[in-house]
Amino acid sequence: MGSMEASTAPENGSAAAGGAGGTACNGAGAASNGGGMERRLRSSAASASWAAHLPLEVGTRVMCRWRDQKLHPVKVIERRKGSTSSSPADYEYYVHYTECKEPLCFAFIRMLLNRRLDEWVKLEQLDLDTVETDVDEKVEDKATSLKMTRHQKRKIDETHVEQGHEELDAASLREHEEFTKVKNIAKIELGRYEIDTWYFSPFPPEYNDCPKLFFCEFCLNFMKRKEQLQRHMKKCDLKHPPGDEIYRSGTLSMFEVDGKKNKVYGQNLCYLAKLFLDHKTLYYDVDLFLFYVLCECDDRGCHMVGYFSKEKHSEESYNLACILTLPPYQRKGYGKFLIAFSYELSKKEGKVGTPERPLSDLGLLSYRGYWTRVLLEILKKHKGNISIKVTPQELSDMTAIKSDDILSTLQSLDLIQYRKGQHVICADPKVLDRHLKAAGRGGLDVDVSKLIWTPYKEQG
Repeated sequence: MGSMEASTAPENGSAAAGGAGGTACNGAGAASNGGGMERRLRSSAASASWAAHLPLEVGTRVMCRWRDQKLHPVKVIERRKGSTSSSPADYEYYVHYTECKEPLCFAFIRMLLNRRLDEWVKLEQLDLDTVETDVDEKVEDKATSLKMTRHQKRKIDETHVEQGHEELDAASLREHEEFTKVKNIAKIELGRYEIDTWYFSPFPPEYNDCPKLFFCEFCLNFMKRKEQLQRHMKKCDLKHPPGDEIYRSGTLSMFEVDGKKNKVYGQNLCYLAKLFLDHKTLYYDVDLFLFYVLCECDDRGCHMVGYFSKEKHSEESYNLACILTLPPYQRKGYGKFLIAFSYELSKKEGKVGTPERPLSDLGLLSYRGYWTRVLLEILKKHKGNISIKVTPQELSDMTAIKSDDILSTLQSLDLIQYRKGQHVICADPKVLDRHLKAAGRGGLDVDVSKLIWTPYKEQG
């Protein structure tokens, strides 16, 4: 799951495909420091000291120069021989960023807790004077926690606990992380964007270790070379996702794609999405799912912004299985739009809904923001005086949000009390205004009058 918001290339790792913006960050770091590193390597005393560490062992901790041109502590996850020689100095290292120096935004700190920033780096990006090969994990964790403010630590703990691990036991989590610890695809090109990937995705073996994949933005077929994509685009007659257009408002369109009718498209969409979603099962049997693909439309066609999927028949009342806003389109309100759209479909079905767990870290933040804003706006209209019971009614009936999600959201805001066998919401209007301000702006509005859709069970 991942409704993910970022707007600029340096932040989200994407750049217009024709430019160099998204690809030059690490190269620039290497170029600016390579000469100095080589001069230091030629120093006999330094070389003797560093040679003892090369090649660095998996598990080594060292400072690494990131794309912000600052040094950050990393842990070596994997290593490989260089393409030109097998000299110890030519090894490349796959590293995980373990902490950051304050002040840095919480979004960056949150990313450090998962593997989104993991990458291959060259030796010249590492400061070998800082190599640590034997670190006491408990001492390190204690030192790290002392560097953070109490507010940061609370926020991090909150996100870390719920970012997608809760349905995996310890053994399964270790197996998952071992199998997916190294990204197999570094970049993709989709339409006019080149995008840095975040996670491993189980593409067919022949695509493993391909540095960059090229996607057709309409049918989502993927190729190893730009020339293949160019030949494909001359033959591909699609200008929008296959399926029915069920919503159009201005330049935004939503298409419903049946995984059974469009199996290859559904599988390719799952491969693509898994590059940006960590703890999420990749379903090869897409027959059981409907995919709702949001697009920005212009005279060249309908360009995918993001999507969510849902099971055709869910016994757990799930109204959403996976959600993703592609990195170039993040921080524009599309994530909350997709969430709101899933609830509008639930209202059309006459059901309450909830997203499938586990949620990704960014998915959780998007849902909490959506639930908070929707509930607070209703409470404000009713002057903070509404009672709800554990069974779905009142707020749940108004919003199609499952009562459990309503209760957990209101409890996190301290807006609910238990009186005489039922939950009662009482809040001062000033408190509601304060919470609304903290919740931030809402996403794009769904114009329900533009939604033309028949629930799947009624489609015959």
